[in-house]
Formats: sequence, structure tokens, C-alpha cells
Amino acid sequence: MNGSMAKWACSVAEAELRESLPRRWMHSQGVARRAAELTELLGGDADLLASAAVLHDVGYAPRLAATGFHPLDGARFLRDDHAADERLVRLVANHSLALLEAQERGLRGDLEAEFPLLDDHRLVDALVYCDMTTTPDGNGTSAEDRLEEIMERYGADSLVGRFIRRASPDILAAVSRVEAALAAQPR
Repeated sequence: MNGSMAKWACSVAEAELRESLPRRWMHSQGVARRAAELTELLGGDADLLASAAVLHDVGYAPRLAATGFHPLDGARFLRDDHAADERLVRLVANHSLALLEAQERGLRGDLEAEFPLLDDHRLVDALVYCDMTTTPDGNGTSAEDRLEEIMERYGADSLVGRFIRRASPDILAAVSRVEAALAAQPR
């Protein structure tokens, strides 16, 4: 983590996740490593992506879980307790098609009102790519295998299972766009 925001983000995520949710902390570190692979692609926004990557699941921390919906809880924590950069907070709030899960939970209106989706689809896609190509243990994987793992872990009929089923086409499309951009980079 090179940038100053990313270093700060890593310390915040570690403080909230390392002890209480060590596997979630491993995943967050893996997502941040994946973000580092996109530095050239994102240029000046690489620090922002690295920060969002390591913080995307901070809302799972037990002390922060007010609504039980980790994107909303994490974004509120970053905004209210840390006065974090607005783009960072909005990326965390909306990571990996969170609006669809918010709808399943009856929280879509809250999420949209407090944290509108960023217009920068390149950043949104990049965070989806980083999250959805990283296992719970922080290792790299394919998006297809990650989606299958989520379905197996939560169950197809669970709230998360329903969300993942609905979100899968958009997740796979975002990952494909990032992979295409990476492949088009000069070597």
C-alpha cells in the first residue's frame, strides 16, 4: 500500500477486523493485493481503489454492525467516525452491486439516499473485480468460482444467495471489462 490514504485505510481495517474476524481480514488483504495489480490501469485513482479494497468489508466488524448490512454499516462508520473521503465511502457502500442486496434487505432507499453510486464505472468495476476474484482466505480465484463459493456458503435460497443469483451477470460483466482493460495494456 503506497499511498497515504491506503496506509490509513489498512490500519483502520486491521484494527476493526484482525482480531474479531481474522478470515475477513485475510480476504480484505487479498482484495487489496488484487487492487495493487490495477495500479497502472487506474493511475491517479490507484490509492483510492487500494483504500476501498482493504476497507470494503469493514462493516462486518461486530462493533460496527448496526443494520447487519455490511456495506451500509461500513460506509457510515467511515463517514461518521473518520470523515473519510466521500468517493471512498461511496465505493465501500456500493461495492460489488450492494444496491441489489440492499433491495433484498429493504435498505435500498437508505443506501441510495446516503451514498449515491459513483459515476466512475471504471472504479466501480475495479472494486468488483478485486472482491470477486479473491477467496475468503485472500487467495486469487476466478469470478465464477467465487460466485459458486458464495452460493455454497450461504445457500441458494438465502438472502445472500438470492442477491448473488441476481447480481451474477453484472458481476461477471464487470470482471470481464477489467480483464479486457488489463489485456489491452501495453506490456
